[in-house]
Formats: sequence, C-alpha cells, structure tokens
Amino acid sequence: MMVRALALGSLVLLTVAPARAQLDRILKELGEGPGSGLSDGKIVSGLKEALQVGTENAVKVTGRPDGYFLNQAIKILMPQELRTFEGGLRLVGYGPQVDEFILSMNRAAERAAPHAKRIFLDAITKMSFADARSILNGGDTAATEYFKDKTTDRLTVAFRPVVKKAMNEVGVTRQYQELIGRTQAIPFVKRETFDIDQYVVTKALDGLFTVVGQEERKIRTDPTARVTELLKEVFGK
Repeated sequence: MMVRALALGSLVLLTVAPARAQLDRILKELGEGPGSGLSDGKIVSGLKEALQVGTENAVKVTGRPDGYFLNQAIKILMPQELRTFEGGLRLVGYGPQVDEFILSMNRAAERAAPHAKRIFLDAITKMSFADARSILNGGDTAATEYFKDKTTDRLTVAFRPVVKKAMNEVGVTRQYQELIGRTQAIPFVKRETFDIDQYVVTKALDGLFTVVGQEERKIRTDPTARVTELLKEVFGK
C-alpha cells in the first residue's frame, strides 16, 4: 500500500512539475515589457503624461507659421477632387493664385491647431488602466491610434468652427470662390462642388495626429525625449 502511494505521489509530481514550469513561464512573460513591476496608478499616470507631452509638442510644432506649410509630411495640398481644375488654372496663368490658395489652407490649419490642446487634455483624463496597459505594451504609435479612434469624431465637431473662422480670417473661402470662378473661362473643365471647410478640418487633424505619432515614437525609443522622471521610469523599464 505504501509503495502504491509513493508511486502515485511520484506520478502526481511528474504531472504537476511541467504544468508549474509552464505557469512560471507565462507569469514571467506577463511581467516582461514596458511598465512591468509598476503600480497600476503609475502606469496610467505615465501614459497620460506621455500623451500630454506628445500632444503639447505636436500642437506647438503645427500651431505656428509654416508648421504645416513647410512640413512635407503634413502639408495640405489641393484636394484630389480639384486637381483637374488646378492644372487648368496653372495652364492659363493662374499659378500664383493657386499657390496662394494652398498657402492659405495651411495657414488656416496652423491658426486652428492650438485649439486642439484642450480637447486632447480632456480625452487623456478619461483613459482607463486597461487602456493604458494595452497601449504601453503596444506598437510605437499605439497611444496615437487609440487616441485617434476615441476622439476623432468629437475633435472634428469641435474643430470645424475654429477652422472655418480661421479660414475666413486668412481668406481661404474667398480665394476658393475666386478660383472656382476662374474655371468658367477654362474649356472642358468641369466645376466641382466641394466642402473646402471639411477638407481642411480633416487634413489639419490628420497632420496633427501624424505629429503626435512622431512624438510618441520619440518617447518610446529615445531616452532623451523622456523629459520627466515618471516618463523615464515607465518607458525605461
């Protein structure tokens, strides 16, 4: 009876040992990666601080003269739907007016960009721990993609009147109407109806998120971009 018990005990140990080793391996893997060993509160605080630093830098970069216009990655060009009449206008000598129109669209985006700061900060405060943990262990722009997914609709609604006002102030709408009027004198060019306000809003936000993504990559990969002790602790693990 004793021999049978010992044999049974050995079998149980042999069975449990691999399972325990597998469990230890899984736990080790779960503990690896950015933020491991940190408290939930510190992880969330670190992610929020990273997003705040990233969005503030992005707003600073884009919300200044030539922030869009001289940045080839985010420069707002003539809408694809209007490229045909752009070519026609240039052919008949209106190239300078087209260039001025393109510059004005970028100026409108540069004027509007700083108004996104409050909306960004408000969205950052609503991030949960589960979101933060997933983002921290995600790709180089995981936070930016999450942020874009959660806020684009609200940003668009809030951003449109600001962009519209800025466009009126720098003359985008007036120049657009003048350029459209010029097309009447160009043979075989079909006039297009186009929401130029929405186009600039969309491109302005696209550009802003592009720069936010660039700032996020810096924080994740460049230790010198971690400008606070919390960022160094959370992203340096």
